[in-house]
Amino acid sequence: MRCFLTILVFLGPRAGIIVWWLYNPTRWDRLFGSFIWPVLGFIFAPWTTLMYVAVGLGGVRGIDWIWIALGVFADVAMYAGGGYGNRSRGQQYMSRYA
Repeated sequence: MRCFLTILVFLGPRAGIIVWWLYNPTRWDRLFGSFIWPVLGFIFAPWTTLMYVAVGLGGVRGIDWIWIALGVFADVAMYAGGGYGNRSRGQQYMSRYA
């Protein structure tokens, strides 16, 4: 089981969402009223969605907000890291077509 979880960490949060939904779909059904919110979370905020599913079953209280904030931070860092890593491509594109 530990190896499986390690593989999921390296595959990313979207793989974790799929596997967790396949393993325990009733948890997802109880947390979300419709399929729209998990799909939007899968596309735009996968870490936040995973954290919400992990802590949100009994309601988000107290230290649970820290876990949700860590998920938001991971999502922002994921998008910002992609933009920062590709900054030279944007400069080359702008100099070529300006």
